[in-house]
Amino acid sequence: MVRISDFQIKDVVSISDGRKLGNITDIDINLDNGKIESIVVGGTGKLLSFFNKEEELVIPWNNIVKIGEDVILVRFKEQKYMGQQQLQEPKS
Repeated sequence: MVRISDFQIKDVVSISDGRKLGNITDIDINLDNGKIESIVVGGTGKLLSFFNKEEELVIPWNNIVKIGEDVILVRFKEQKYMGQQQLQEPKS
């Protein structure tokens, strides 16, 4: 069993370039089936970033590659669009 607080202290890292994306600030849960749909990652280096919504990344649960002791590895490809970061789904 894992607590949400255990997730929040882990660094979220992109496997494509090894860049730290931030830490988990929230989790989206599907209340119908109880499964985690996505994680919300706050940007790094911003004080009081909860006021700045455009710094958040929403990463679907299926883009999580590995949850380790200290880090969470994710598939992430950054795309700039109107100043916001959006996640592109991996191609199958």
